[in-house]
Amino acid sequence: GICGDNHATCSVYAQNMAYGVRPPALAEWILNLGEAAEYMFDHNLYQENLVGVDYCEKMVRETNPGVLTLAERTEAPHAADHGYKTIADIMRSLNPLEGEFYREALQISRLTREMFCLMEGRHVHPSTLYPGGVGTVATVQLFTDYLTRLMRYVEFMKRVVPMHDDLFDFFYEALPGYEEVGRRRVLLGCWGAFQDPDHCDFTYQNMSSWGREMFVTPGVIVDGRLVTSDLVDINLGIRILLGSSYYDDWQNQEPFVTHDPLGNPVDMRHPWNQHTIPHPQKRDFTDKYSWVMSPRWFDGKDMLALDTGGGPIARLWSTALSGKVDIGYVRATGHSVEINLPKSTTMPEKSFEWKIPEHNGQPLSNALERNRARTYFQAYAAACALYFVEKGLAEVRAGRTQTWSPFTVPDEAISCGFTEAVRGVLSHHMVIKNGKIANYHPYPPTPWNASVRDVNGVPGPYEDAVQ
Repeated sequence: GICGDNHATCSVYAQNMAYGVRPPALAEWILNLGEAAEYMFDHNLYQENLVGVDYCEKMVRETNPGVLTLAERTEAPHAADHGYKTIADIMRSLNPLEGEFYREALQISRLTREMFCLMEGRHVHPSTLYPGGVGTVATVQLFTDYLTRLMRYVEFMKRVVPMHDDLFDFFYEALPGYEEVGRRRVLLGCWGAFQDPDHCDFTYQNMSSWGREMFVTPGVIVDGRLVTSDLVDINLGIRILLGSSYYDDWQNQEPFVTHDPLGNPVDMRHPWNQHTIPHPQKRDFTDKYSWVMSPRWFDGKDMLALDTGGGPIARLWSTALSGKVDIGYVRATGHSVEINLPKSTTMPEKSFEWKIPEHNGQPLSNALERNRARTYFQAYAAACALYFVEKGLAEVRAGRTQTWSPFTVPDEAISCGFTEAVRGVLSHHMVIKNGKIANYHPYPPTPWNASVRDVNGVPGPYEDAVQ
């Protein structure tokens, strides 16, 4: 699978909490750099070599030739930034295997994969991530090798962001009503990414505070409004429902956890208490029809079928509304996210601002805005990586080169890890009894997005989108 490093990271976070270990700061900067490279790699590959095909000249010519005719005579507003005179020129550059930009993006994917391997050893299943830290040997040369590649990516993004803005804005103009394509009620979840080692001690007792210090702020967004950015609230609100899945209920089983370390009651449908009891049967779309369970988030009243918007739109939206992140290279304003990229080989400093999308005064989460956010988050990840390189180099130059802290496995523990996989929310939930893992459940973005109708008849996001 492509998500190996995200799961490895989340598992390490959960184990750090269970074992009571705080990795050295240098280890966290290295891990952050690996994850930033993964975001840059995957979003670039997905956006330019998969999503981009939907908007390429060959596809548009075949499916909507009138739009291509309009694109031929529509000048690109940011042509001076990206080099393509018309919208049709952008479309031609995205033609699979032939387009100039399509081929360039493939080279960039190789570059970002190299960046990942410098920090985490092997892509996509890391060989240097452990509970307590990393096995990467930290040197000035290591960070320099990463930075030289990163600056090439920074220069690339200075062209990519305005190019995609031109392309996506054109589709709104060329096809009135396109705002409704892929539109869904704004029910977004983001579990946060990039730990700040100055604040994160991986204790559950302090998770509310250190969670808010992540460089991508966690949050649940309902109808455009931030409901919470507290990881304890987020954790306790998770419910795993059945209804249309090939499993028997575990409601009558003995609970693994009745209260969290802060004394809060834990629901029987929380992942800590989940039992997996398969019940294979014939598919029946009026009853049971999937092996996917139905994760929901309980807001105190409703079981919300959150989606991730593919990841980036939820991350940017939550970070923007929280207004916490301010590291120079990126700044959350409360209504937008500013991204500041430094001077690169052939291009001057460049700033971008992702603004919370809306249409006719209403918050907007649709296909184009999810795609636009993916491009902006590539720039966001690159900007954060510049900061992480600076922090990592400062540790090495100060002689603080330790990258691992020892620990012992306790007889009893409950823990959780929260981060963002490329496609969105990722959490791992672990229970240790008698020195062994008694229960362990990971919840990546797929079951949230692809969940089926739950016991209350509420469909998951994918199913909701095609009804």
